[in-house]
Amino acid sequence: MNLQFCFNTMQKVPVEILANIFSYLPFVDRHAASLVCKKWYHAIQFPTVWYFTEVSFEIGTEENTLQKMCQFLSKVRHLKIVLNQAVHINRKNAIETLKYATDSSNNIQVLCIACRGENPLFYSGQDILRGISDIFQNKSAGLRLREIDFRHMPFMLDDYLVRLIASKNPNLHRLYINNQTLVCNVTKDSVRELLRLCPELSVLGVFYASISEDVIHDLMKPERPNFLLLELFCERLDKYIPAITNDLWEALHKRHPFMAVDMVLDHTLPKRKMTRILQPAIPVRNLELITYTYLVNEVQFTASNYSTTLEKLVLQTTSSEELNAALIDLASVCTSLKEIHCYCVVSAGVIQAFTTCCPKLWRYTLKVSKEPHPWLCTVVR
Repeated sequence: MNLQFCFNTMQKVPVEILANIFSYLPFVDRHAASLVCKKWYHAIQFPTVWYFTEVSFEIGTEENTLQKMCQFLSKVRHLKIVLNQAVHINRKNAIETLKYATDSSNNIQVLCIACRGENPLFYSGQDILRGISDIFQNKSAGLRLREIDFRHMPFMLDDYLVRLIASKNPNLHRLYINNQTLVCNVTKDSVRELLRLCPELSVLGVFYASISEDVIHDLMKPERPNFLLLELFCERLDKYIPAITNDLWEALHKRHPFMAVDMVLDHTLPKRKMTRILQPAIPVRNLELITYTYLVNEVQFTASNYSTTLEKLVLQTTSSEELNAALIDLASVCTSLKEIHCYCVVSAGVIQAFTTCCPKLWRYTLKVSKEPHPWLCTVVR
């Protein structure tokens, strides 16, 4: 089958179907396709091609090429920018793309920035953070953002940026700033200000150090709409702050009965603090215990208190017969579990327990012997 035959076949395809096909192309290839012929150019103009768009900067893109491609950004509603931050031209292009995308004539609703690769030595992402701040400060920017996701942007966020985002995007529904950096520089007062300025916010991802009893009380105010998801990243700074009490979690869940909580407990968190943070009344949906410590008691606690809500469990711990027994017990009660990933060797009985007792299970990482890194998960269906 030669290229001419393929092209002739594509010419017979209705333009609406072409548009659907082109929506799966990478950003650069969509631009290239628009130059092939009038029919393809017309198909590329369909809004469905651009509604969800990922712009990737991995090996560098020339500025004039970027400018040609950015003519289409006015059609984008969900924009994800992926970059290898180790290369300067990638960072420059990412900032320029943000400027084009947030022009007053554009209608971006969802913004996600994700970085890949290692940070250069002594690099803290200040150029990218300044670029983001400049965009939100620009009065002519056409920002109508309903979702912002910085979870995979590994630079320290601060109060100024969070307050700026809140003040410029009052219709924000979802904000993720739990990016798992070494230091949390967003205070509780800024989170309270965020909740005040964004009354429709229903999904929030933050560091545990950024919440407090006052924040929980703000979430329980009668005028707030239903709150759906709270994502929490717990790390070493949490040893210096008081934990949210079980009574307060119980009151919050009563106020928002459909709320779920996702928690990541990092290895930098002292083990003695884990049992204070994990309270029985928290409606935990996803739980990641990335601690590399002996977690039998924590697994038993999870089975006893989160059996009706838990959908995903990730463990990095130490193998033992006691752990095998705790996991088998957990499988028998956590029937809503969809994923289990345990990064230590377990017994064959553990695998059988999860595959037998958890009808919603669709993938798992459970190994009976050590394998080369990284361990691949098993997909059930």
